[in-house]
Amino acid sequence: MDIKDTARPLDGAGVSAFLRSLPAQPLLLGLGEARHFVDELGEARNELFRHLAEHEGYRAFAIESDCLLGLVVDEYVTTGEGTLDDVMERGFSHGFGAFPANRELVRWMRAYNEEHDEQLRFFGFDGPLEYWAASPRQALTGLYDLLDGPLPGAVVTRETLDALLGEDEQWANEATAMDPSQSIGRSEEAQRLRLIADDLAALLDTQAPQLGARDAERAALYARTATGLLRYHYWMADSSPARWARLSALRDAMMAANLRAVAGHGPALVFGSNLHLQRNKSLMAFGDQRLEWWGAGAIAAAHLGDGYAFLASAFGTVGDDVPLSGHPRRRPVRASVGPFPRRPPRPGRGRHGARTPCLP
Repeated sequence: MDIKDTARPLDGAGVSAFLRSLPAQPLLLGLGEARHFVDELGEARNELFRHLAEHEGYRAFAIESDCLLGLVVDEYVTTGEGTLDDVMERGFSHGFGAFPANRELVRWMRAYNEEHDEQLRFFGFDGPLEYWAASPRQALTGLYDLLDGPLPGAVVTRETLDALLGEDEQWANEATAMDPSQSIGRSEEAQRLRLIADDLAALLDTQAPQLGARDAERAALYARTATGLLRYHYWMADSSPARWARLSALRDAMMAANLRAVAGHGPALVFGSNLHLQRNKSLMAFGDQRLEWWGAGAIAAAHLGDGYAFLASAFGTVGDDVPLSGHPRRRPVRASVGPFPRRPPRPGRGRHGARTPCLP
């Protein structure tokens, strides 16, 4: 099949027509990108979300950024807490806060909410991960503090929890990306924290009736993030050839769990890499390995069925399918259901110029 037979302009009318063609209206509409930081695609995405919010009843936007940092952005767009400058600095991972299109999107969402009773929500759906992973401190202590009564203290005291967590720097050690021996994910403290996180997550279910809606939502986010991070750290310490395939799968499983939570606030537009949001299996060359895993979109679709739809996007036309940013002439954006051909990345320079493994 020629891609021209399925491609359509990435604009409001085109996407509304696509939605009408589906057997059911999705709770999540995934919009994939072939490369991050393409200015014109970010502008087109913003125009599309405005259309979906104003004409299709969309109530939320989710981006491939740290789910915990996303709480800062959501608080701003729903309540006005903080300043736009501060939110863009503290509310995004992967350098996305410096992307002009993201700033304009956050500004517009806040302005929209000031004029409408039914509020738009903002979510990050990535874990607190880069190629290494953050400390589970925020998630674990946040969950602990939201649980009430004597039962959390029966699992672990706050003092013991802080002692087991230790220094954040030992968790967020960038060197663990390529050297599993530097990971503390299989230390005695980390293994005990995995059991504590599991017990606290189970305790959350017993206290659900007494939590308000926003506290319950945040506690559930903390619970799945804490357990997911500790699981990720455990496998960061793995030295087997399957290490990166497993880590890729775990990261996308965390993304998918966050997407299922976002679906409860849908319909929502979800923006991230084609590789994460597509329905088919993700494949990527990594050094001399060929990684295969099911991405967040595929996992979400398995749970949501027709409640998940996906549009892949590519910008412009160049010789090797790599979209260019900052081109002086705006070129049309085209999107189609399903993945576009994508040259797998190679180990090299990461998002911020550091020498890193090149994962999406």
